[in-house]
Amino acid sequence: MVSAEQSLKNDSFPYQEKVFMFAAPDLLSEAVCRALIDEIRAAQMFQSTKSCMLYVIEHAFQAVLKERCDVRSLRSLLQAKPLDVTEHYFQQVMAATEHTGREMSAECSRYVEELGKIYSTLLSASEAGVETTAVEGSPGIPLPNPNISFHLWRDEDQLWRELVLFLRSPSQSCEQDSLSPELDSFEFQDMMPDYDCYEHTRFSVLSTDSGIERDLPTPGDEIPASCSAEAEHSRLQRKGCVKKRGSSLDSIAFLQSGCNGQGTKPSGKLHRKSGGSTMEPMAPMKRWHTARVLVLGDDRVLGRLAQAYYSMRKRESRRVFLTRRLKVQFYYVPVLEEHSTSSPAEESALPDQTEPCELAAYLGRADPWYESNINTLCHMIPKLATMPSSTSKPAISDLFIIDAIAYYVRLGLQPVFFQVYAVKFLFRNAALEPVEDIFLTELNATLEEFIPSGECLPAKKKPAVEALGAELSLIYKKVLLSNREKDEAVSLRSTGLVMKAIPSNETEDLVRLSVNIAEVVKTSNLSGRSYSLVTNTIRTRNIKIKSTEQRSFTVCVDKDSRRVYKNVISIEVFPCLEPSYCLQKMRASKDCLQEEKEEDIGLAKYLPKSLLLPINTFAGIIQ
Repeated sequence: MVSAEQSLKNDSFPYQEKVFMFAAPDLLSEAVCRALIDEIRAAQMFQSTKSCMLYVIEHAFQAVLKERCDVRSLRSLLQAKPLDVTEHYFQQVMAATEHTGREMSAECSRYVEELGKIYSTLLSASEAGVETTAVEGSPGIPLPNPNISFHLWRDEDQLWRELVLFLRSPSQSCEQDSLSPELDSFEFQDMMPDYDCYEHTRFSVLSTDSGIERDLPTPGDEIPASCSAEAEHSRLQRKGCVKKRGSSLDSIAFLQSGCNGQGTKPSGKLHRKSGGSTMEPMAPMKRWHTARVLVLGDDRVLGRLAQAYYSMRKRESRRVFLTRRLKVQFYYVPVLEEHSTSSPAEESALPDQTEPCELAAYLGRADPWYESNINTLCHMIPKLATMPSSTSKPAISDLFIIDAIAYYVRLGLQPVFFQVYAVKFLFRNAALEPVEDIFLTELNATLEEFIPSGECLPAKKKPAVEALGAELSLIYKKVLLSNREKDEAVSLRSTGLVMKAIPSNETEDLVRLSVNIAEVVKTSNLSGRSYSLVTNTIRTRNIKIKSTEQRSFTVCVDKDSRRVYKNVISIEVFPCLEPSYCLQKMRASKDCLQEEKEEDIGLAKYLPKSLLLPINTFAGIIQ
């Protein structure tokens, strides 16, 4: 683990890991970001390449040789050695450890014997050196913190670019011979979004001959003998022709990654269970590196993470690049500042303030370790920024935030899968094209203020008082307790609605939306007509809402003021499909019969149908 986290160069264990910390500058204040950067830098001050190698050597000797190893003398002896000598012993220890790990049938005594020889060689080589003195204090070995890079998240493609740069960095020398040429040919213009429409899949074909029949020589033409052989060769062969198509290896690689460790297509009621392999992979795909993406903020940053993840899956569905070489894991630390104020646009779209960290609260209810170790950082990190800076250098014991994050990324290995939902908007202006977006936690729709048109009103007459709300038409599939679906179509009068994708109870496993609709109920009594609001809850996976009047909605996605849509008359929500599934189904349906198009054939049978965002926790959710 230390070798992977610190990118220590060794021949026996070439795997590399890195933690990417992403913080949105519009969600976290500059003081909070500066405090996190200062603590990351302070953690790096206390460790170097040599100190990390010394940790591996000392820990291996202490764990195996036990009382035969004098840790204090060993530490004093190693610290006096130059870097090249330390690296030599580090390589020997790593080789012995890796060899024992590969040979599962190897006896422990053999491993102890190998480390004992290295330890004896180290002591004998230092007998003629300077006399060693025991180090005072406890012989405890401090664990180095992982390599963390801090990034201000400004655009959606930044996550993709950072992952590509991680693979292209010179530190990834473990696969330099086989991977570097392909990485060098991978230019950043390949990262442009050329995947807008799956139906326009094209393959590059370069050829020197025109392919036009009239350009070929006729049988009556006389051809010189010296050119006859070349002409015949040109007629039978296409020179310089290259046709590149995705290989079966790429398809299988993406198949493995798309299943999120499940190995098979997940069923409709198992989307939120903890990860675990249920079958052996179809092909052994070795991923050299691991990228641990850690996002900080409230539910708004998770919505942006879902967008970036969807964009990355789209790129991988067209050209497998990161999937074959990199394992990406997502972590979430809630951070909420007490004096954060919402913008006017957000206030109009969200009249009722909701829980800003619903997903973190859900994970806290499902995983007590997450609640006690991670959710406590929600208000602690902003308080760190307000603490007065110390004049002296910080001590290792003061790095509480980095220690908690390191504990999370090292031991949070069980993912919880959250369904990503797609939404399609139609606007009142018919000239505007429909817009598609995705959301992870919440969609809030409120009716805009009604302004009647002047042309529809008679002269010198005031408009009549409009009734509260507007008539809505709802078409949805109702989810029953038996996990069956029932088609429903209702009409009601409402002032707005809120769709919740995060269940209120951790025991709920069904992937479904909770649509809370504020229905306007009209009553008549002796004093006249009166209106009251009643909240109705619909549980569904697919729903289409349309305003039958001239009233339109203002829709806010994932509580984000930057993602507000106005003048919306129709909202359609459904589970977001996995881009690889869409692409493989489209390719397979070209050559099949009409009745077979609705069925999954080819690779689409093995790919997950829905797009699920995995967030790592300590224990996951046990079904």
